[in-house]
Amino acid sequence: MHRQRVVRALGVATAVALAATACGTGASDAKRPTAPSPSASAAGSTPDPSASASQDGKPGDASPSPSASSSASPSASPSPSVKAIMSNGDESEQVRELQARLKQLDLLKTDPTGFYGSKTTAAVKAFQNKHQLPAHGAVDQATWKKIQEVTKKPSDKELNPPAPVNQADAPDPRCMQGRVMCISKESRTLAWMIDGKVISTMDVRFGSENTPTREGVFNVGWKAKEWTSTIYHTPMPYAMFFSGGQAVHYSADFAARGYNGASHGCVNVRDKGKLAALFEQVNVGDKVVVYW
Repeated sequence: MHRQRVVRALGVATAVALAATACGTGASDAKRPTAPSPSASAAGSTPDPSASASQDGKPGDASPSPSASSSASPSASPSPSVKAIMSNGDESEQVRELQARLKQLDLLKTDPTGFYGSKTTAAVKAFQNKHQLPAHGAVDQATWKKIQEVTKKPSDKELNPPAPVNQADAPDPRCMQGRVMCISKESRTLAWMIDGKVISTMDVRFGSENTPTREGVFNVGWKAKEWTSTIYHTPMPYAMFFSGGQAVHYSADFAARGYNGASHGCVNVRDKGKLAALFEQVNVGDKVVVYW
């Protein structure tokens, strides 16, 4: 009987350890060309449309789902008779300029990244439709000439804008009672709230479409000031785990690259000082609400 209890306890501890370390930071996302393992994929399940919303789907950062890729591919390249200057999958400073010009036209809502992905393709296609050009989603000579005619040369600030500080949404009703980390995917913010009062806010980013961050109501299961993902081998300082392997934690990659990357499902924070202060205030058992 004693031996059975020991084996059962070890089994539970192992399961917890595996689930709790499934999430990695965006730095590993950028370096791993292969798909996450099944246990990593299980760590989270909804896309971040603002990563959706914040960057083109660069492979390894926040790549689109297979269905999205297949539906986008027909418009990703021009007809064989048209030579593309820039098209889906390209990465260059010229692409960055294109994105800045498209943003001037309010066709692209995100900051330039230099990577030509699904969002840039859609913006180019919208421009082509508006100006009666073949709407294939790639930039040929005629499209590029027209874009240059109706926009101005982007400034350095337009090409490389400073990282903004996100404005928090009105809190979800589920955040209005008790001690809550209220996390909005729409505004990409985390608000620490106590009895309906916002104590502090900070910018966050989420998982990609392949390794999304779960939405719903959770509780902090456990905390670790220093932690390293055992699957992705990336640091997760000030980790507060709330759903299996998904945690709120600091990301050096987020601090460096902003929304040009994504997590493996965790909620990344880029302000280490703010998160360190929050880590000291949050208790195991406190509520976590992730919502749109």
